[in-house]
Amino acid sequence: MSGYGISTHGIIDEALRISRRRFLTKVAAAGLATGVPVCTTIAQETQRSSIGEGKGVSLGETLVSYAASLRYENLPEDVIRIAKRTILDTLGCAFGGYTAGPSKIAMKLASDVNSKQAGTILLSGIRTSPDLAVFANGVMIRYLDFNDAYVSQMNGAGHPSDTVAALLTAAELRQRSGRDLITAAVLAYEVYCKIGDVFDYLGHGIDHTTVTGMGAVVGAGKLLGLSPEEIVHAIGITVGGNTATRQGRADTLSNWKAYAAADACRKAIFSVQLARNGMTGPSAVFEGRYGFFKVMSRKPVAPPQLGEPFGIRRAFTKRFPLGQFSQTVAQAAVEARPFFKSPDELLEVNIHASRSAIKIMADGPDKWRPQTHETADHSIPYSAGLALMYGKIDPDYYEDPYLHDPRLLDLVSRIKCLPTDEADKPELANLCELEVVLKSGPRKTVRVEYHRGHFNNPMTDGEMEEKFCLMAQKHLPPDRVDNLLRIIWSVEKEPEVSNLIAATRV
Repeated sequence: MSGYGISTHGIIDEALRISRRRFLTKVAAAGLATGVPVCTTIAQETQRSSIGEGKGVSLGETLVSYAASLRYENLPEDVIRIAKRTILDTLGCAFGGYTAGPSKIAMKLASDVNSKQAGTILLSGIRTSPDLAVFANGVMIRYLDFNDAYVSQMNGAGHPSDTVAALLTAAELRQRSGRDLITAAVLAYEVYCKIGDVFDYLGHGIDHTTVTGMGAVVGAGKLLGLSPEEIVHAIGITVGGNTATRQGRADTLSNWKAYAAADACRKAIFSVQLARNGMTGPSAVFEGRYGFFKVMSRKPVAPPQLGEPFGIRRAFTKRFPLGQFSQTVAQAAVEARPFFKSPDELLEVNIHASRSAIKIMADGPDKWRPQTHETADHSIPYSAGLALMYGKIDPDYYEDPYLHDPRLLDLVSRIKCLPTDEADKPELANLCELEVVLKSGPRKTVRVEYHRGHFNNPMTDGEMEEKFCLMAQKHLPPDRVDNLLRIIWSVEKEPEVSNLIAATRV
């Protein structure tokens, strides 16, 4: 270009100026540059057309407008409390997954990389590049399949707390406070939950971690202090280049089940770093001619309704270390144990659940004969067999010798999974009716609509602490566990999130 007497930097700067003017014009229309309340204007703006039709303010700009309007001071008290419980539960799960094989792989890769602006890996204290810190933390958080879950209005299911991996590192890099972390967590949940409520990603074979990246990039962008325009570009980079398919959760499952969400968050923070340094991303990435919704759904997608009622309120905590659709199954199986003295007395077990649950966690013979930890903790029949036989579920039950225990597998072979129309209703997405049929003739049924930990049957703070301590005490002495609990419960008073991260160091 220099041969033509034109400065490359001048072209880029001019392009950015033009792009910025266009963006600010649209944002002004959405209320950011006026005295009109932002949340009200967002609702009005998005009601004008379906997202897939490409009219009016784009979804990326709408998300940024909402992010700019969200303030800690305006969050309801119960939402702040839920966010703190989420941070507690997520860090507990990181302790639980710390020594897992996939976590060791992620930490080994991360330890080989140095960075001038480094992120810290939880527990280990390893300092590495921000994206690899996010990745390693994400693997630890996800490995046991014990972190929270969300079932969307479309019956898609996933784990919004996976986004916390990206938020912790983003907060660390910019010395953000505990209040900032809470706000970003509520924001990331809002993006994740509300997009999932309007886009049937499960029905289109798209993995939920694709939506995880969307929540992570908006939350991390806010924490890293990006301008509205830069966050739009970061969203474009993330959504335009990172779509995961459901194959990672079909058939025999691999380590990728623990890696997929971590990878989505890794890409999200990298997208934020790129945008912060001037990289532009695809415009109208959701509703453009070849936008995400146009390509993935082939039809318009309703606009997400951001704000009250907050999506984080409908996320639930797991009582058992297994997939969310097995939570009620495992609880029902435990409650059914008084009906028999030995599993050998059972002729058959009939589990009535939603079609989504069966599609995800009872979709093939591998779920009755799992060969990997990842397949086992994502199997309704195997999880039910464990609970019926032992009355509890421990992560060790997903490894040998249990995976090849003839007596356990014989019991699992007698379990049938049957769809029920009632469980297909979004409000009863986790419904389980478990029937045990005894060889002596009697039939007994246990019905569980909301497992302990569901937002309609929440765990107490004491139960949350008990779950956390169960995993943290394997790595920290009691006084350190107590100190970490104090920090988390009062995290809104922490001047820097790095203090929280440091308190996890083993």
